[in-house]
Amino acid sequence: MLIAQNITKRFSGVTALDGVNLSLPLGQVTAIVGENGAGKSTLMNVLSGVYQDYEGELIWKGETVRFANPKEAQEAGICIIHQELNLIPYLSITENIFLGRELTNSLGLLDQAKMKKRTGELLERLQLKVSPDTLISELKVGQQQIVEIAKALLWDSEVIIMDEPTSAISDREVEVLFSVIEDLRRANKAVAYISHKLAELFRMADRFVVLRDGRTVDSGDMQDMTNDLFIRKMVGRDVQVNRRIGTDTCFEKLLQVEGISLLNGRATVLHDISFEVGKGEVVGIFGLMGAGRTELLEAIFGLHNGNVRGHLSMNNEPVKIKTPSDAIQAGMALVPEDRKKNGLVLGMDIAGNMSLTTLEALESYGLLDDQSEQALARHYIKELNIKTSSAQQKAKNLSGGNQQKIVLGKWLATKPQLLLLDEPTRGIDIHAKSEIYKLILQLAAEGLGIVVVSSEIPEILALSDRILVLAEGKLTAEFPAYDVTEDEILKAAIPQSV
Repeated sequence: MLIAQNITKRFSGVTALDGVNLSLPLGQVTAIVGENGAGKSTLMNVLSGVYQDYEGELIWKGETVRFANPKEAQEAGICIIHQELNLIPYLSITENIFLGRELTNSLGLLDQAKMKKRTGELLERLQLKVSPDTLISELKVGQQQIVEIAKALLWDSEVIIMDEPTSAISDREVEVLFSVIEDLRRANKAVAYISHKLAELFRMADRFVVLRDGRTVDSGDMQDMTNDLFIRKMVGRDVQVNRRIGTDTCFEKLLQVEGISLLNGRATVLHDISFEVGKGEVVGIFGLMGAGRTELLEAIFGLHNGNVRGHLSMNNEPVKIKTPSDAIQAGMALVPEDRKKNGLVLGMDIAGNMSLTTLEALESYGLLDDQSEQALARHYIKELNIKTSSAQQKAKNLSGGNQQKIVLGKWLATKPQLLLLDEPTRGIDIHAKSEIYKLILQLAAEGLGIVVVSSEIPEILALSDRILVLAEGKLTAEFPAYDVTEDEILKAAIPQSV
């Protein structure tokens, strides 16, 4: 059993953990539940040796320990699958999995064949059908998440910490992961499982621990809990999601997409897709992994210049979008799927990130006006309820939900007409989701056209006026949100056999 006693951890004047207690019994799955910013990831980083400067004690196998780094924790039998991907893009899958724990032969040279063979076995166990030599940069986010899981399984660890392991993977891959967790439980391993998808916790977990504002507020057996009870314990109040009430309302045309196709070498990623978005309309896009959802938004936003065929119009006027700058000038904004890689400069503070899209407007005599930048940051910190000590706090020290709010604020500062949202609530707790849902509906009520890509059907139904479904790069169905079932959406998203 791994026990954490009275763990306190502070960042730049913000107390992330305040006297937290936790125990992880062997042979059980313990769900760690709480809002974004509750301290879940921080606590897991303490347990796994990422953070060393904390107050309190870790007791492992009856002895007090303090790991100097993650490698020490791994060697002791504790490993972590991080929510945010920690992979090197231009190394192969094998090189990433064995980084820092390379295998050598009798001559002291790297045993490439042995490492590649072991990687292949891990990928086969996780049903990821790619070569071990594939570069990480060539993988989708969901496939990269599978590689992170493979990294953790390489060590025969006694405690496995999983921080939002299903946030970017498909339903089929989730089932594979759950079978792996069952194997770990049967092997008497301890699993700490963090997820905002409560249905997963009820299915997999034996026990739970609830964190709120950096404190432990409850723990016990999963059989004693309900969905509503969890939500009340997490946020200290009931949370209601305002569902979009769909009608046959006619929206004034804002964006028109005609025959968009995307080529990648010899492969066609998107096939002749056409649709419209009206002013004040929320259009949801659903599809399984590899359907082309992200690529569609990127093509519209000018990220694949030279490889895109088709036509775009804004406000009934043709527009040529060759670069993201063109898209911004046309009144578009894109919140990307991977906030860490494409949405933020993690080493910069909140104010610096907020101002990146509006630098020209914040200039005074050719120099950045610091007062205007700070005022902009303070406005969106308040507007989006970002939990931070000040606008000077670095983005990397905030929770995933608060980081996502910075990305939203950065783009809202451009006063766009069309907002493209790619998985806007990935890795975000239910209360933060509710806040972002309300913001999306408020922006639509103010006349913004909004396109939301999501892998969660309930989210698409909660937000959309119309729903588009993609499968293998093709638009397979379009539904009014008020008159469609989850089964109909999923059926349209499943690729049809040739």
